[in-house]
Amino acid sequence: MKAVVYNGPRDVAVKNVPDAQLQRPTDVLVRITSTNICGSDLHMYEGRTDFEQGRIFGHENLGEVVEVGDAVDRVKVGDLVVLPFNIGCGFCKNCEKGLSAYCLTNANPGMAGAAYGFADMGPYQGGQAELLRVPYGDYNCLLLPPDAREKEADYVMVADIFPTGWHATRLAGLCPGESIVIYGAGPVGLMAAYSAMLQGACMVMVVDHHADRLQLAESIGAIAINDAQVDPVEQIMELTNGIGADRGCECVGYQCHNHHGKEIPGLTMNNLVKSVKFTGGIGVVGVFVPQDPGGPTQLAKQGEIPFDWGLLWFRGQHVGTGQCNVKAYNRQLRDLISVGRATPSFIVSHHLPLDQAPDAYKNFDERHDGWTKVILHPTT
Repeated sequence: MKAVVYNGPRDVAVKNVPDAQLQRPTDVLVRITSTNICGSDLHMYEGRTDFEQGRIFGHENLGEVVEVGDAVDRVKVGDLVVLPFNIGCGFCKNCEKGLSAYCLTNANPGMAGAAYGFADMGPYQGGQAELLRVPYGDYNCLLLPPDAREKEADYVMVADIFPTGWHATRLAGLCPGESIVIYGAGPVGLMAAYSAMLQGACMVMVVDHHADRLQLAESIGAIAINDAQVDPVEQIMELTNGIGADRGCECVGYQCHNHHGKEIPGLTMNNLVKSVKFTGGIGVVGVFVPQDPGGPTQLAKQGEIPFDWGLLWFRGQHVGTGQCNVKAYNRQLRDLISVGRATPSFIVSHHLPLDQAPDAYKNFDERHDGWTKVILHPTT
Protein backbone atom coordinates (compact mmCIF):
# COMPACT_ATOMS: atom_id res chain seq x y z
CA MET A 1 0.00 0.00 0.00
CA LYS A 2 1.03 3.64 -0.40
CA ALA A 3 1.67 5.67 2.74
CA VAL A 4 3.18 8.97 3.90
CA VAL A 5 6.46 7.98 5.57
CA TYR A 6 8.64 10.17 7.79
CA ASN A 7 12.27 10.25 6.62
CA GLY A 8 13.53 12.97 8.94
CA PRO A 9 12.97 16.67 9.69
CA ARG A 10 10.89 18.29 6.95
CA ASP A 11 11.24 15.22 4.79
CA VAL A 12 8.25 12.99 4.10
CA ALA A 13 7.67 10.76 1.10
CA VAL A 14 4.90 8.62 -0.30
CA LYS A 15 6.24 5.07 -0.38
CA ASN A 16 5.05 1.56 -0.98
CA VAL A 17 4.98 -0.26 2.37
CA PRO A 18 3.53 -3.59 3.51
CA ASP A 19 -0.25 -3.57 3.73
CA ALA A 20 -1.79 -2.96 7.14
CA GLN A 21 -3.35 -6.20 8.40
CA LEU A 22 -5.48 -7.50 11.23
CA GLN A 23 -3.29 -8.58 14.13
CA ARG A 24 -5.84 -9.45 16.81
CA PRO A 25 -9.45 -10.74 16.76
CA THR A 26 -10.69 -7.35 18.02
CA ASP A 27 -9.11 -5.43 15.10
CA VAL A 28 -10.85 -3.77 12.17
CA LEU A 29 -9.18 -2.94 8.84
CA VAL A 30 -10.24 0.33 7.19
CA ARG A 31 -9.64 1.51 3.64
CA ILE A 32 -8.89 5.21 4.18
CA THR A 33 -10.71 7.66 1.93
CA SER A 34 -10.01 10.90 3.85
CA THR A 35 -7.14 11.73 6.19
CA ASN A 36 -6.16 15.21 7.34
CA ILE A 37 -2.83 16.89 7.91
CA CYS A 38 -2.96 18.23 11.47
CA GLY A 39 -0.98 20.97 13.14
CA SER A 40 0.24 18.29 15.56
CA ASP A 41 1.77 16.47 12.58
CA LEU A 42 3.94 19.54 11.99
CA HIS A 43 5.69 19.18 15.35
CA MET A 44 6.85 15.75 14.18
CA TYR A 45 7.45 16.86 10.59
CA GLU A 46 9.77 19.59 11.83
CA GLY A 47 11.76 17.14 13.93
CA ARG A 48 10.68 18.65 17.24
CA THR A 49 9.65 15.26 18.64
CA ASP A 50 11.19 11.79 18.73
CA PHE A 51 8.98 10.39 15.95
CA GLU A 52 10.86 7.47 14.44
CA GLN A 53 12.04 7.51 10.84
CA GLY A 54 10.10 5.09 8.68
CA ARG A 55 6.80 5.49 10.53
CA ILE A 56 3.55 6.55 8.89
CA PHE A 57 1.86 9.84 9.73
CA GLY A 58 -1.87 10.45 10.11
CA HIS A 59 -4.25 10.52 13.08
CA GLU A 60 -7.35 12.16 11.53
CA ASN A 61 -8.87 9.30 9.58
CA LEU A 62 -12.12 8.23 7.89
CA GLY A 63 -12.86 5.33 5.61
CA GLU A 64 -14.67 2.11 4.75
CA VAL A 65 -14.37 -1.10 6.74
CA VAL A 66 -12.94 -3.85 4.54
CA GLU A 67 -12.21 -6.58 7.10
CA VAL A 68 -13.12 -7.35 10.71
CA GLY A 69 -11.63 -9.69 13.29
CA ASP A 70 -13.49 -12.71 14.62
CA ALA A 71 -14.23 -10.96 17.95
CA VAL A 72 -15.78 -7.84 16.36
CA ASP A 73 -19.55 -7.75 16.87
CA ARG A 74 -20.88 -4.31 15.97
CA VAL A 75 -18.81 -3.09 13.05
CA LYS A 76 -19.45 -4.67 9.64
CA VAL A 77 -17.63 -4.78 6.33
CA GLY A 78 -18.87 -1.90 4.21
CA ASP A 79 -19.53 0.46 7.14
CA LEU A 80 -18.22 4.00 6.78
CA VAL A 81 -16.49 5.04 9.97
CA VAL A 82 -14.54 7.95 11.44
CA LEU A 83 -11.82 7.08 13.91
CA PRO A 84 -10.93 9.03 17.05
CA PHE A 85 -7.25 9.89 17.03
CA ASN A 86 -7.13 8.36 20.54
CA ILE A 87 -6.83 4.58 20.52
CA GLY A 88 -8.81 3.39 23.52
CA CYS A 89 -9.57 -0.08 24.78
CA GLY A 90 -12.97 0.72 26.31
CA PHE A 91 -12.41 -1.27 29.50
CA CYS A 92 -9.47 0.21 31.44
CA LYS A 93 -10.08 2.52 34.39
CA ASN A 94 -9.62 5.68 32.33
CA CYS A 95 -11.67 4.57 29.31
CA GLU A 96 -14.53 3.57 31.61
CA LYS A 97 -14.45 7.11 33.04
CA GLY A 98 -14.67 8.60 29.53
CA LEU A 99 -10.97 9.54 29.49
CA SER A 100 -10.14 7.71 26.28
CA ALA A 101 -7.18 10.01 25.56
CA TYR A 102 -5.47 8.41 28.56
CA CYS A 103 -6.07 4.73 27.86
CA LEU A 104 -3.94 2.53 30.08
CA THR A 105 -4.08 -0.57 27.87
CA ASN A 106 -2.62 0.71 24.61
CA ALA A 107 -0.02 3.15 25.92
CA ASN A 108 3.74 2.89 26.07
CA PRO A 109 5.06 1.66 29.46
CA GLY A 110 4.77 4.36 32.09
CA MET A 111 2.48 6.45 29.91
CA ALA A 112 -1.25 6.86 29.42
CA GLY A 113 -2.80 7.31 25.99
CA ALA A 114 -2.22 6.05 22.48
CA ALA A 115 -2.79 7.45 19.00
CA TYR A 116 -2.24 6.67 15.33
CA GLY A 117 1.08 7.87 13.91
CA PHE A 118 1.95 10.04 16.89
CA ALA A 119 5.21 10.50 18.82
CA ASP A 120 5.39 8.82 22.24
CA MET A 121 1.84 7.48 21.96
CA GLY A 122 2.38 3.84 21.16
CA PRO A 123 3.74 1.97 18.13
CA TYR A 124 0.63 2.41 15.98
CA GLN A 125 0.99 3.39 12.34
CA GLY A 126 -0.91 6.37 10.99
CA GLY A 127 -3.72 6.58 8.50
CA GLN A 128 -2.14 8.71 5.77
CA ALA A 129 -2.13 5.47 3.86
CA GLU A 130 -4.45 3.29 1.82
CA LEU A 131 -5.19 0.97 4.75
CA LEU A 132 -5.28 1.35 8.54
CA ARG A 133 -5.44 -1.24 11.29
CA VAL A 134 -7.86 -0.13 14.04
CA PRO A 135 -7.37 -1.86 17.41
CA TYR A 136 -10.50 -2.58 19.49
CA GLY A 137 -12.60 -1.77 16.45
CA ASP A 138 -15.99 -2.06 18.13
CA TYR A 139 -14.99 0.67 20.57
CA ASN A 140 -12.98 2.94 18.29
CA CYS A 141 -15.06 2.99 15.10
CA LEU A 142 -17.81 5.62 15.03
CA LEU A 143 -20.40 4.55 12.45
CA LEU A 144 -21.50 7.25 10.03
CA PRO A 145 -25.02 7.88 8.71
CA PRO A 146 -26.19 7.50 5.09
CA ASP A 147 -25.02 11.01 4.15
CA ALA A 148 -21.39 10.12 4.95
CA ARG A 149 -20.12 10.36 1.38
CA GLU A 150 -21.88 13.67 0.78
CA LYS A 151 -20.52 15.18 4.02
CA GLU A 152 -17.22 13.34 4.23
CA ALA A 153 -15.20 16.57 4.60
CA ASP A 154 -17.31 17.44 7.64
CA TYR A 155 -17.27 14.02 9.27
CA VAL A 156 -13.49 13.59 9.00
CA MET A 157 -13.15 16.63 11.29
CA VAL A 158 -14.77 14.53 14.03
CA ALA A 159 -11.58 12.42 14.20
CA ASP A 160 -9.75 15.18 16.05
CA ILE A 161 -10.03 18.90 15.52
CA PHE A 162 -13.78 19.44 15.93
CA PRO A 163 -13.88 17.49 19.22
CA THR A 164 -10.60 19.10 20.29
CA GLY A 165 -11.97 22.60 19.68
CA TRP A 166 -15.12 21.63 21.56
CA HIS A 167 -12.97 20.19 24.37
CA ALA A 168 -11.11 23.50 24.71
CA THR A 169 -14.36 25.32 25.44
CA ARG A 170 -15.43 22.65 27.94
CA LEU A 171 -12.09 22.83 29.75
CA ALA A 172 -12.58 26.58 29.97
CA GLY A 173 -16.09 26.10 31.38
CA LEU A 174 -17.94 28.12 28.74
CA CYS A 175 -21.65 28.73 29.40
CA PRO A 176 -24.25 30.22 27.03
CA GLY A 177 -24.18 34.01 27.05
CA GLU A 178 -20.52 34.26 28.03
CA SER A 179 -17.63 35.80 26.12
CA ILE A 180 -14.57 33.83 25.10
CA VAL A 181 -11.20 34.57 23.53
CA ILE A 182 -9.36 31.98 21.43
CA TYR A 183 -5.61 32.36 20.98
CA GLY A 184 -4.71 30.75 17.66
CA ALA A 185 -6.70 30.67 14.43
CA GLY A 186 -5.28 27.44 13.12
CA PRO A 187 -7.67 24.54 12.51
CA VAL A 188 -8.15 23.78 16.22
CA GLY A 189 -8.55 27.42 17.16
CA LEU A 190 -11.15 27.88 14.43
CA MET A 191 -12.96 24.78 15.67
CA ALA A 192 -12.90 26.18 19.23
CA ALA A 193 -14.40 29.42 17.96
CA TYR A 194 -17.01 27.50 15.96
CA SER A 195 -17.82 25.32 18.96
CA ALA A 196 -18.26 28.41 21.12
CA MET A 197 -20.72 29.78 18.58
CA LEU A 198 -22.69 26.54 18.61
CA GLN A 199 -22.75 26.62 22.41
CA GLY A 200 -24.23 30.12 22.56
CA ALA A 201 -21.28 32.36 23.42
CA CYS A 202 -22.27 36.02 23.27
CA MET A 203 -18.89 37.14 21.94
CA VAL A 204 -16.10 35.08 20.37
CA MET A 205 -12.74 36.77 19.85
CA VAL A 206 -9.90 35.09 17.92
CA VAL A 207 -6.27 36.23 18.14
CA ASP A 208 -3.77 35.47 15.36
CA HIS A 209 -1.72 37.28 12.73
CA HIS A 210 -2.47 35.19 9.64
CA ALA A 211 -5.00 37.14 7.58
CA ASP A 212 -6.48 34.11 5.78
CA ARG A 213 -7.22 32.36 9.05
CA LEU A 214 -8.67 35.48 10.65
CA GLN A 215 -10.97 35.86 7.64
CA LEU A 216 -12.31 32.37 8.32
CA ALA A 217 -12.92 33.35 11.94
CA GLU A 218 -14.89 36.37 10.79
CA SER A 219 -16.88 34.21 8.37
CA ILE A 220 -18.49 32.40 11.34
CA GLY A 221 -19.20 35.60 13.25
CA ALA A 222 -16.11 35.83 15.45
CA ILE A 223 -14.21 39.05 16.09
CA ALA A 224 -10.75 38.85 14.54
CA ILE A 225 -7.88 40.39 16.49
CA ASN A 226 -4.66 40.69 14.50
CA ASP A 227 -1.80 40.76 17.00
CA ALA A 228 0.51 42.14 14.32
CA GLN A 229 -1.57 45.30 14.31
CA VAL A 230 -2.82 45.74 17.90
CA ASP A 231 -1.94 44.61 21.41
CA PRO A 232 -4.36 41.69 21.81
CA VAL A 233 -4.75 42.07 25.57
CA GLU A 234 -5.60 45.76 25.24
CA GLN A 235 -8.06 45.00 22.43
CA ILE A 236 -9.79 42.30 24.46
CA MET A 237 -10.07 44.60 27.46
CA GLU A 238 -11.57 47.31 25.28
CA LEU A 239 -14.11 44.89 23.79
CA THR A 240 -15.11 43.63 27.26
CA ASN A 241 -15.35 47.05 28.96
CA GLY A 242 -12.16 46.52 30.91
CA ILE A 243 -13.32 43.25 32.50
CA GLY A 244 -11.71 40.61 30.33
CA ALA A 245 -13.27 37.62 28.59
CA ASP A 246 -15.27 35.18 30.69
CA ARG A 247 -13.31 32.28 29.19
CA GLY A 248 -10.19 31.71 27.13
CA CYS A 249 -8.64 28.92 25.06
CA GLU A 250 -5.02 28.19 24.20
CA CYS A 251 -4.94 26.58 20.75
CA VAL A 252 -1.33 27.20 19.73
CA GLY A 253 1.02 25.23 21.97
CA TYR A 254 4.71 25.18 22.74
CA GLN A 255 5.87 26.45 19.34
CA CYS A 256 4.06 29.77 19.71
CA HIS A 257 5.58 32.62 17.69
CA ASN A 258 4.98 36.34 17.88
CA HIS A 259 4.09 38.22 14.73
CA HIS A 260 7.79 38.86 14.02
CA GLY A 261 8.36 35.11 13.77
CA LYS A 262 10.22 34.77 17.07
CA GLU A 263 9.37 31.64 19.04
CA ILE A 264 8.17 32.50 22.56
CA PRO A 265 6.71 29.32 24.10
CA GLY A 266 4.87 31.01 26.99
CA LEU A 267 3.42 33.94 25.06
CA THR A 268 -0.16 32.76 24.60
CA MET A 269 -0.50 31.34 28.10
CA ASN A 270 0.62 34.58 29.72
CA ASN A 271 -1.56 36.67 27.40
CA LEU A 272 -4.54 34.49 28.29
CA VAL A 273 -4.06 35.13 32.01
CA LYS A 274 -4.15 38.86 31.26
CA SER A 275 -7.08 38.55 28.83
CA VAL A 276 -9.47 36.48 30.98
CA LYS A 277 -11.41 38.08 33.81
CA PHE A 278 -10.95 37.49 37.52
CA THR A 279 -12.35 34.00 38.35
CA GLY A 280 -12.53 33.15 34.64
CA GLY A 281 -11.63 29.81 33.06
CA ILE A 282 -8.88 28.82 30.61
CA GLY A 283 -8.80 25.67 28.46
CA VAL A 284 -5.46 24.54 27.06
CA VAL A 285 -5.45 22.11 24.11
CA GLY A 286 -2.41 23.44 22.28
CA VAL A 287 0.33 20.81 22.48
CA PHE A 288 2.94 21.18 25.21
CA VAL A 289 5.59 18.50 25.72
CA PRO A 290 7.69 17.31 28.68
CA GLN A 291 10.94 17.77 26.75
CA ASP A 292 11.70 19.85 23.68
CA PRO A 293 15.37 19.46 22.67
CA GLY A 294 14.78 21.87 19.78
CA GLY A 295 13.36 24.59 22.01
CA PRO A 296 14.71 28.16 21.79
CA THR A 297 15.83 28.38 25.46
CA GLN A 298 17.23 26.07 28.11
CA LEU A 299 13.92 26.26 29.94
CA ALA A 300 12.01 25.33 26.77
CA LYS A 301 14.33 22.40 26.13
CA GLN A 302 13.10 20.96 29.45
CA GLY A 303 9.47 21.42 28.47
CA GLU A 304 9.05 24.39 30.79
CA ILE A 305 7.82 27.93 30.13
CA PRO A 306 8.02 31.19 32.08
CA PHE A 307 4.47 31.47 33.42
CA ASP A 308 2.87 34.25 35.42
CA TRP A 309 1.55 31.97 38.15
CA GLY A 310 1.22 34.86 40.59
CA LEU A 311 -1.18 36.76 38.35
CA LEU A 312 -3.17 33.59 37.61
CA TRP A 313 -3.51 32.92 41.34
CA PHE A 314 -4.30 36.54 42.13
CA ARG A 315 -7.06 36.60 39.52
CA GLY A 316 -8.57 33.36 40.84
CA GLN A 317 -8.63 31.73 37.41
CA HIS A 318 -8.85 28.01 36.78
CA VAL A 319 -7.05 26.12 34.02
CA GLY A 320 -8.01 22.83 32.35
CA THR A 321 -5.50 21.05 30.15
CA GLY A 322 -4.85 17.95 28.10
CA GLN A 323 -5.62 16.06 24.94
CA CYS A 324 -9.23 15.68 23.91
CA ASN A 325 -11.12 12.53 24.88
CA VAL A 326 -12.70 12.27 21.45
CA LYS A 327 -15.13 9.52 22.46
CA ALA A 328 -16.73 11.93 24.95
CA TYR A 329 -17.94 14.18 22.12
CA ASN A 330 -17.81 12.46 18.74
CA ARG A 331 -21.34 11.03 18.63
CA GLN A 332 -22.92 14.37 19.48
CA LEU A 333 -20.79 16.23 16.96
CA ARG A 334 -21.51 13.62 14.28
CA ASP A 335 -25.21 14.17 14.86
CA LEU A 336 -24.88 17.96 14.70
CA ILE A 337 -23.34 17.48 11.26
CA SER A 338 -25.96 14.96 10.18
CA VAL A 339 -28.89 17.30 10.85
CA GLY A 340 -27.14 20.31 9.30
CA ARG A 341 -26.43 22.22 12.50
CA ALA A 342 -22.65 22.04 12.03
CA THR A 343 -20.45 22.23 8.92
CA PRO A 344 -16.85 22.19 10.19
CA SER A 345 -15.51 21.71 6.67
CA PHE A 346 -15.63 25.48 6.21
CA ILE A 347 -11.94 25.48 7.17
CA VAL A 348 -10.86 23.10 4.38
CA SER A 349 -8.67 24.73 1.75
CA HIS A 350 -7.32 21.73 -0.17
CA HIS A 351 -8.43 18.24 -1.22
CA LEU A 352 -5.37 16.38 -2.56
CA PRO A 353 -4.38 12.87 -3.59
CA LEU A 354 -1.94 11.12 -1.30
CA ASP A 355 0.91 11.53 -3.81
CA GLN A 356 0.87 15.30 -3.20
CA ALA A 357 1.41 14.93 0.56
CA PRO A 358 5.07 16.12 0.54
CA ASP A 359 4.15 19.43 -1.11
CA ALA A 360 1.12 19.77 1.14
CA TYR A 361 3.25 19.35 4.26
CA LYS A 362 5.72 21.94 3.02
CA ASN A 363 3.05 24.53 2.24
CA PHE A 364 1.11 23.93 5.43
CA ASP A 365 4.25 24.03 7.56
CA GLU A 366 5.38 27.30 6.00
CA ARG A 367 1.93 28.81 6.65
CA HIS A 368 1.52 29.84 3.03
CA ASP A 369 -1.53 31.97 2.43
CA GLY A 370 -4.67 29.94 1.85
CA TRP A 371 -3.33 26.67 3.29
CA THR A 372 -5.70 26.38 6.24
CA LYS A 373 -6.64 22.67 6.25
CA VAL A 374 -5.61 19.84 3.94
CA ILE A 375 -7.52 16.61 3.38
CA LEU A 376 -5.59 13.83 1.66
CA HIS A 377 -7.46 11.15 -0.23
CA PRO A 378 -5.48 7.88 -0.40
CA THR A 379 -8.40 6.04 -2.03
CA THR A 380 -11.88 6.97 -3.30
